[in-house]
Amino acid sequence: MFSKILIANRGDIALRIIRACREMSIQTALVYSTADKDAAYLQLADQAICIGDAAPNESYLRIDRIMSAAEVADVQAIHPGYGFLAENSHFAEVCRECKIEFIGSAMAALGDKVQAKKLARKAKVPTVPGSDGAVDDEKIALKLADEIGYPVIIKAAAGGGGRGMRVAHNNVSLRAGFQAARAEAENAFKDSTVYLEKYVEFGRHVEVQILADNHGHALHLFERDCTMQRRHQKLVEESPSPVLRQSVREHLCAAAVRLIKAAGYTNAGTVEFLVDKDQNYYVLEVNARIQVEHPVTESVTGIDLIKEQIRIAAGEELSFSQRDLKQTGHSIECRINAEDPARNFAPFPGVIHELRLPGGPGVRIDSHVYAGYRIPPNYDSMIGKLIVHRPTRAEAISTMKRALGEFHISPIKTTIPLHQQIMNNSSFISGDVDTGFVQRVLLGK
Repeated sequence: MFSKILIANRGDIALRIIRACREMSIQTALVYSTADKDAAYLQLADQAICIGDAAPNESYLRIDRIMSAAEVADVQAIHPGYGFLAENSHFAEVCRECKIEFIGSAMAALGDKVQAKKLARKAKVPTVPGSDGAVDDEKIALKLADEIGYPVIIKAAAGGGGRGMRVAHNNVSLRAGFQAARAEAENAFKDSTVYLEKYVEFGRHVEVQILADNHGHALHLFERDCTMQRRHQKLVEESPSPVLRQSVREHLCAAAVRLIKAAGYTNAGTVEFLVDKDQNYYVLEVNARIQVEHPVTESVTGIDLIKEQIRIAAGEELSFSQRDLKQTGHSIECRINAEDPARNFAPFPGVIHELRLPGGPGVRIDSHVYAGYRIPPNYDSMIGKLIVHRPTRAEAISTMKRALGEFHISPIKTTIPLHQQIMNNSSFISGDVDTGFVQRVLLGK
């Protein structure tokens, strides 16, 4: 087992990894930017090293500075968390060249969605009809769209988080969306490669958590339903899915394991699927990292995914088998973002003057903020995750309503009112929603 790990991230996930390491008696070194110099979690790490200015490309995206910090701290491994360099295959390769273990996978074949689709087809995992590979010419895109049939969606081959994605319902919107998606992808990921897929209307977003060790063992930890989204950004995640038939759940999870085995994948990962109204499912992508929504899986399985990541990276075998795992109860997570709904959800950085966090039975908070904390404008607007776990979905919704009502943060604007609206919505309660529901019904856009 490692004696010391470097955490190459910030915010709630940095704190989450520190806590896991402390319980495993592993020392931690933490990199931070000048914008995070007052973050309270820095005091919990055994060592904290400033690596640059607030801008991500001057700190958390600087591989050279992170590796220098790793050498100074004399660590055996680096945990990248999620976001930033978590799925950067070059970063993973640099770590291994320096004899430092990368706690994750960052496989180039799966990080690139075009390559992942090709691999899925070989593994006999259903894929959404679309281009066989990258599309770099507008005329080819128009021809493919006519063959596939509108609506279609243009997607960036690299990255995620809803960036580099455009839905087109006709030739005019395809021309505009094609160029916009390429430009956004280039800006966000330094890669303008895009591809085309059939846009499945009124679909659900369901993903499967997997773990695979270096000894040939691979298994799933069931599914998470991430259908409640705004502009391809997840808002609410839950496990189990409230609508999947058991036979579909079993086939979906088996397909996820089949895909990661075909890829020779190791560590934690997530296979994302689109499920249509008839519960046909199609693989979307593989996220080769820990996910923001991992707590809901931890809640229903009792497995600490961060600890498992570390154990796998250290060369240990999985200590449990597929038959040892089961889903117990129901878990829901709400992402709390510092955003102003009245200004089209614009980020709302600033100082938190008052903060009251919810608690009580079945409530978990993953957050790094505190009263007096200054939310910097340089990073993602998520400031925490509110997770509940109860015996039934109805009880989980009731507990989430209560917890959201207790959550007080001032004067920062947040997405809490939107989450309250979701929890009280009859369609959400019944499970009759799709990925466009929030935008189309709740926000009327």
